[in-house]
Amino acid sequence: MNVQTGLRPSPIVATVDFYTDGVQHGFLRLPFSRDDSAWGSVMIPLTVVNNGVGPTALLTGGNHGDEYEGPIALYELARTLKAEDITGRVIIVPAMNYPAFAAGTRTSPIDKGNLNRSFPGRPDGTVTEKIADYFQRELLPLADIVLDFHSGGRTLDFLPFCAAHILPDKMQEAKSFEFVEAFGAPYSMKMLEIDSVGMYDTAAEDMGKTFITTELGGAGTATAKSAAIAKRGINNLLKAAGILEGEVEANKTQWLDMPGNDCFYFADDGGLIELLVDLGDQVQQGMVIARVSPIARTGIEPIEVRAKMDGILTARHVPGLVKPGDCVCVLSVPV
Repeated sequence: MNVQTGLRPSPIVATVDFYTDGVQHGFLRLPFSRDDSAWGSVMIPLTVVNNGVGPTALLTGGNHGDEYEGPIALYELARTLKAEDITGRVIIVPAMNYPAFAAGTRTSPIDKGNLNRSFPGRPDGTVTEKIADYFQRELLPLADIVLDFHSGGRTLDFLPFCAAHILPDKMQEAKSFEFVEAFGAPYSMKMLEIDSVGMYDTAAEDMGKTFITTELGGAGTATAKSAAIAKRGINNLLKAAGILEGEVEANKTQWLDMPGNDCFYFADDGGLIELLVDLGDQVQQGMVIARVSPIARTGIEPIEVRAKMDGILTARHVPGLVKPGDCVCVLSVPV
């Protein structure tokens, strides 16, 4: 047991040495006994690239298993990044919640765990909680800057943006927004979370780390454009951190803000959804932005979703049917 924390050691073992110079490809090996493998393991791929003294960047994707821009960019980076190209250390985990990523699901098929709501985790908990615990106690303390890729998964589609949070520590906040701007996505967001308990973001920020994230599209896939944004953004981030040589590639970005709960819209009833505006469109307060029509019978008027504020459509529900409580859309305000 760890005397300082009162917690047991993590059962996860890294097959790489985080302090050895060079390029190492390996795994985070988590013992997992199951019916088809008595002494089996969950094997989470990772790469560590180390060269001399410098900052450490922790780059992650697949926090949710049905979001693909991050894994596409990070598997490529792991394959191509050379030690002589950097100063410092880059830790690459393309699929944090590997069981969910392999299954193409938001949550783990093993325990239904949502990794991004499982921090700080537990070394003696579920598989998902054990993964969170390892990142909390082993990987995050190594990092100076953390980039965690997200998109909308199978049920949402977003304007492509990079984001950071408003923080109590204004120096930490300013540094985070500097890296958001350097990332160079078409949109940059001052982000509000509607459910921040247990988030990887919060765990990193509470340690004083510079943390940025993304929403680069969604609909359960990636496009050539969204994947290219992710790849360019990584290079810009590493250059801005002084880890990779070269100038940050200048890209025009539109800053957006989520000023409050009026940004978020949820279905009161289920049915067939019709969005009346597209991503990036301007909306005005009171405007009907979506309609939800009952499907059990004909002749019933649809339920209207009206904008509670002026803004632009930033995210939308993807499948054609919604259930009560589903997020219908998200608005934000241009800065």
